Amino acid sequence: QVQLVESGGGFVQPGGSLRLSCAASGSISSTNDMGWYRQAPGKQRELVATITRGGSIDYADSVKGRFTISRDNAKNTVTLQMTSLKPEDTGVYYCWSRILIWGIGTRNYWGQGTQVTVSS
Repeated sequence: QVQLVESGGGFVQPGGSLRLSCAASGSISSTNDMGWYRQAPGKQRELVATITRGGSIDYADSVKGRFTISRDNAKNTVTLQMTSLKPEDTGVYYCWSRILIWGIGTRNYWGQGTQVTVSS
């Protein structure tokens, strides 16, 4: 059983900051790519940022310069530091990881989601 557990969402005013964290646990051989996606009401889920095990990073154009993704391979965690938040950043943020499981292979896993609301 593999779980991704997120924390750190909440309510913030425009221009504020939030930090999201996600920890993977279970029968994990290794976590490969990790990242964050978000889904706003009435919209499709979209990529926010991803990071490979080696540290290569990809950001959505809308968050470049404002969000920073990082990871700790030893702890199987990924963090998203969000600054200069805008109302359009509002949504449910999902942690994602491509994980190698002993005896099974590589699978995609998702967290349960954490709400981020940016409003004045």
